[in-house]
Amino acid sequence: MRYISTRGQAPALNFEDVLLAGLASDGGLYVPENLPRFTQEEIASWAGLPYHELAFRVMRPFVAGSIPDADFKKILEATYGAFSHSAVAPLRQLNGNEWVLELFHGPTLAFKDFALQLLGRLLDYVLQKRGERVVIVGATSGDTGSAAIEGCKHCENVDIFILHPHNRVSEVQRRQMTTLFGDNIHNIAIEGNFDDCQEMVKASFADQGFLKGTRLVAVNSINWARIMAQIVYYFHAALQLGGPARSVAFSVPTGNFGDIFAGYLARNMGLPISQLIVATNRNDILHRFMSGNQYVKQTLHATLSPSMDIMVSSNFERLLFDLHGRNGAAIAGLMDSFKQGGGFSVEAERWTEARKLFDSLAVDDAQTCETIAEVYEQTGELLDPHTAIGVKAARECRRSLDTPMVILGTAHPVKFPEAVEKAGVGKALELPAHLSDLFERDERCTVLPNDLKAVQAFVSQHGNRGKPL
Repeated sequence: MRYISTRGQAPALNFEDVLLAGLASDGGLYVPENLPRFTQEEIASWAGLPYHELAFRVMRPFVAGSIPDADFKKILEATYGAFSHSAVAPLRQLNGNEWVLELFHGPTLAFKDFALQLLGRLLDYVLQKRGERVVIVGATSGDTGSAAIEGCKHCENVDIFILHPHNRVSEVQRRQMTTLFGDNIHNIAIEGNFDDCQEMVKASFADQGFLKGTRLVAVNSINWARIMAQIVYYFHAALQLGGPARSVAFSVPTGNFGDIFAGYLARNMGLPISQLIVATNRNDILHRFMSGNQYVKQTLHATLSPSMDIMVSSNFERLLFDLHGRNGAAIAGLMDSFKQGGGFSVEAERWTEARKLFDSLAVDDAQTCETIAEVYEQTGELLDPHTAIGVKAARECRRSLDTPMVILGTAHPVKFPEAVEKAGVGKALELPAHLSDLFERDERCTVLPNDLKAVQAFVSQHGNRGKPL
């Protein structure tokens, strides 16, 4: 399997090199040169498989030529054996044909664990084989940071630096990051928003001189391995609900477009998906594109669903690449227009093509709280604010009541007590046993100004397990 850049000017790489590269040298994102496609018979034969075995069948083509089957199977078994629910990603029914796919049974109670528990093990495997050491610099709007640290904390050849927006993540999200200690773990609170953090990561990939020869690796969803791992649970959910003999629809809370792009790929790999709903909060750049062909940057707002407080959706470039016939030059031009002018529209026929599969809705904080309260009253199920946005969007945008609707349950509600409290749900939120003492643990974090040079100087000074790079 070879991977190419969405901007067309970077060399094609194999999986191992893409894993370590993250962002392409031309500023683009890597995608498979050719997407594997499975027959309906092949997909049907996977019904009933344990999650790690299904993951092997879905992801095997992506690592072909880089990781032997036996080694990859062991990695996957270890990854998903660490989840607290034996089904790994159980489905919970809300009403007759509406389901929540619970993706919060990993160590940090968020869907990011599906990819980042795997990414840590893949990095360990590849770096040990190569005898290399790397530096991870990642940005988080809340959940990626703790999942990345949890997934990579034991990696012998990795130093990890996670940037989060100061005072713009929930207390549980922050503490999940800042209470994990290790010589190779560094939490940085940036006096800015998530987009500022994400831009610093991208700028650091573009110019890695501050690392003094060490390689930079991405843990954000610009890293192809993140997207690859998320494809699996679309197959998993569909197989529980009669797929591939019947199609399934999905509503996906998303800010950076990675999670829903994985669903788009699952469909292109042969899984019958009839509809993908982009569920966003007040920071609605994706909704404005899907509903009106306007991809325009606006002011970023803090909301009760902080993991989606994103205005520049990095993975959207991967969809644009396909919509433009995989024309790298066209994408480079679009991204340049966005950088210079803060927005763009695409040709009407390309936008119309996207609308065949995608619908969207933006949900504000008041509607989020109303949905949390409504679902709890109707079913006794307590939703986190991001999942509630997914439910609201599913109910507003659904095309067919006959098609099963799956809402991605992206996080455990215990991570967002403020939203639950504002929803007026009188249910006590208890942390799982492994996090029961979270609020008593010491924290370690460095607050830095919204300044790229200050961040790069900190990374250079504290890399190599506390010794300057």
